[in-house]
Amino acid sequence: MTRTQYITTTLPYVNAEPHIGFALEIVRADIYARYRRLLGDDVFFNTGTDEHGQKIYQRARDEGKDPHGYVDEYAAKFRALKEPLGLSEDLHFIRTTDAHHKKAAQEMWRRCGKDIYKKKYKGLYCVGDEMFLKENDLVNGRCPNHPNSIPEEIEEENYFFKLSTYQERLEKYLSEGGVILPDWRREEALAFVRSGLEDLSVSREKSRLPWGIPVPGDDLQVMYVWFDALTNYVSTLGWPEDENGDFKKYWENGEVMQIAGKDQIRFQSIIWQAMLMSAEIKNTDRVLYNGFITSGGQKMSKSIGNVIDPLSIVEEYGTDALRYFLARHVHPFEDTDVTMEKFKEAYNADLANGIGNTTARIMKMAQEHLPAPIEVPSTPTLPEEFTKALDSFEIQRACEMIDGKLSMLDAKIQETQPFKLVKTDKDAARVIIRELATELYKVARMLSPIIPATSEKIKQAIKENKMPEALFLRKD
Repeated sequence: MTRTQYITTTLPYVNAEPHIGFALEIVRADIYARYRRLLGDDVFFNTGTDEHGQKIYQRARDEGKDPHGYVDEYAAKFRALKEPLGLSEDLHFIRTTDAHHKKAAQEMWRRCGKDIYKKKYKGLYCVGDEMFLKENDLVNGRCPNHPNSIPEEIEEENYFFKLSTYQERLEKYLSEGGVILPDWRREEALAFVRSGLEDLSVSREKSRLPWGIPVPGDDLQVMYVWFDALTNYVSTLGWPEDENGDFKKYWENGEVMQIAGKDQIRFQSIIWQAMLMSAEIKNTDRVLYNGFITSGGQKMSKSIGNVIDPLSIVEEYGTDALRYFLARHVHPFEDTDVTMEKFKEAYNADLANGIGNTTARIMKMAQEHLPAPIEVPSTPTLPEEFTKALDSFEIQRACEMIDGKLSMLDAKIQETQPFKLVKTDKDAARVIIRELATELYKVARMLSPIIPATSEKIKQAIKENKMPEALFLRKD
């Protein structure tokens, strides 16, 4: 039975070049989307760019650019990631400056209108997070997410959303198992809600911030960037105009899964869910939170010089090399330290000496000693433990199973030595080679959602009984 699955990343903020942290998020989402399609599911896969807010406006002004021109330039860079990162062809890409999205954000405001009111407010504002902070949010007087900038005190008359109204409903939602992966992040969100929720400012004065979506019925105010951006998850499905089309199919009747960084819990699993409750829209079924990628034990920073450019890796090592590293060597839920030295070591071990070498050994014997290609199964099944790992988004464990199967194939080659046996018992040697090729085909199918291009090369080589070109050249 075909299931419907909606998968979305967060929308990266277009104030910097695409970095390896977003590459991790979108590649993992793509792996899961491909996996679900492999099972025969109907998948809607979404990403895009978050393009409003004070940071964008200031950065555009600093560079002497019109905000529209500035965001067009960066949106094009993120859209162009599709090919180098090997992302699914049917990936949907939404921009928060799209005309349809603007209308959807204004409709979301209207539907939440019963919970929105206007008042004067004075508080500490973090430009990095695009939100007001409470005193107990601060660490040494600074935002914990942006310690290099001091929050500024701002007094404005803004619109507020009655988040406090939804405390009990949010507690009930977050008490259900499975709404957040890993579960200890769910406990973290639940503890935050139980500590007491305050109403949130959801607009800014247009005189201070002209770059935003106008508040319906009040041209002197623009929506907070996150209120606008969060609406993308439903606007990309044609909501609200086409509520009986993709929105009904994938959001209302499908399984909704969002993927985000661990710093997004407050936005994705609390604020957004309250907005959905207010608008009387179904809540997200599950949100997965990634850990961060650090480098050399420190947060990546241009000033430190430890920033890793995913596109540079792709240029030198190839798309599937980056994809496999992110899947195999970055923890699914916790922070992971990544350096180019670690990447190169993993590349040689996993790909050049692992997948590449094992494939070459088996296909060389098959090409030389099998009179015809093996009969590949038309609908081979995936190992149960492998599907369990991917169902729980433990991609790293799934990759470990692949590595284990490759090691078993290498051990079988060493133990049986069909390349020698063929001289004395050709039939027995051929049986072993067929078994090796059949198992290799199963490995290629497991690789399909993770490194699709390499998977296809291996499967095609087996079907043609032909030695493929080197899959991964060793790098010294």
